[in-house]
Amino acid sequence: MKDYEPKIYLNNAATSWPKPECVASAMAEALKNLPGDAGRGGIRDFNIFDQAREELAALMGIGCPERIALGSNSTWGLNQAVFGFPLEPGDTVLTTKAEHNAVLRPLHRLEKEGIQVIYLDVDKTGRMEPEMWKKALEKYRPRLCALIHASNVTGAVNDAETLTAMAKAAGAAMLLDISQSLGWISVKLEKWGVDMAAFTGHKYLLGPQGTGGLYVRPGLTLRPYVLGGTGVKSDLREMPEEMPLHLEAGTGNEPSYHGLLAALRWTAENPLKKEKTEEILEYLKESLEKLGCRVIRPKPPVTPVVSFTVPGWHPGDAGDILSGSYDIICRTGLHCSPMIMENLGMEEGTIRLSLSRFTEKADADRVLEAVAAMRESH
Repeated sequence: MKDYEPKIYLNNAATSWPKPECVASAMAEALKNLPGDAGRGGIRDFNIFDQAREELAALMGIGCPERIALGSNSTWGLNQAVFGFPLEPGDTVLTTKAEHNAVLRPLHRLEKEGIQVIYLDVDKTGRMEPEMWKKALEKYRPRLCALIHASNVTGAVNDAETLTAMAKAAGAAMLLDISQSLGWISVKLEKWGVDMAAFTGHKYLLGPQGTGGLYVRPGLTLRPYVLGGTGVKSDLREMPEEMPLHLEAGTGNEPSYHGLLAALRWTAENPLKKEKTEEILEYLKESLEKLGCRVIRPKPPVTPVVSFTVPGWHPGDAGDILSGSYDIICRTGLHCSPMIMENLGMEEGTIRLSLSRFTEKADADRVLEAVAAMRESH
C-alpha cells in the first residue's frame, strides 16, 4: 500500500470538483448578506434567479429565459416533466435503457398508473441508434419520448437533433436529459425543437449542488408537481399560470444560485478547452486496453468518461483498491443506470472514471499504476 497526496478526483460525472474559488465565496457572501428572498413581494427587480436564468438560457440556446424553472437539481426537473406532462391511461412513453433512475423510477410509477412505457435497447456503447428509434416511433406512436443526451455510464452522446426531429414528426413531445452534457457538449434546445429539458448546475457547469431545473418550450403547459407559495399573486388558489412561477413553489436556494451564477461567469471568462482532457481520456482508454481491461469506447462526440472492468476483479473490489491504496476517487457499480448494463454486457457494473478540465496526465498515470498492480496480482 502506498500513501499518496493529494487525492485524485475522477468522479466529475457525479459532481464536479474542484469548483472555482469564486463559487464558495459567492455562496458565503450570500449567507452573510440580507436575503434577497425577503423581497419576493416586489423589492427585487432582477434577482439572482433571473440572472442565472439569463446565463443558462444562453448556454442552452433558448431565447426565453422565463421558460426555465429553477429547482434543486435535474431529478426535480425530470420528475416535474414526467408527472406534469398531460398523459392519460393507455398513452405510451418511449425511452431507452440508457436512462438514469431519475427518469426510470418516475416512468415506473407511470406504468403502475396505466401508462405504457417502452424501453429501447441501446448499442454496446450506450448510444441510441436513430433507425431503431424511428422504427419504434412508427410502431408505438408515443405521446412522450424521454432521452438522455449523454450517458453518465459511457460518455456516449446521442444525436439529440435528429432523434428529436423524428419524435416531433411522429407527433411525440421530447424530454431531453442534459444533466451530463450541458457545459461540455453544445446544446441548442430551440434549434433542435426540444419540448422539455432537465439540467443540473453541479456537474460540467462547475456550480454547487442544489441547483438545476427544467426548460419548457413556449406553448407547452405542465401540471405543477409541487405547489406552494410564490411570493406574488398569493390570492390565487392555484399556481400562477405564467412561467417560471407556474413551476416554482417555495423559497429558492439563493446561496447555491449565487454560487451557480459565479460559476457560469467564471466559465464564460475561462472558456472550456477540451483538447487536453480529450487527449488524457484517449490515453487512458488505450492504456487500459493494453493492460487487458474491457473498455467501453463510444465514437465521438463523447463526454470525458471512461467505463471499464479489470479481469478477475469485481468493480466494487477494484474501486476499493483505487480508493484505499491509491487515493483515487471514482465510481463503481451500476451508476444509477441499471438497465444499460444489460446492453453493455456488464451486469455487475463498471469502474467509471470521469474527468474534468482540471484533470492532469499524472492523474491518469496513477490510475494505470493501480490497474497494472491489480492485473499482476491475478
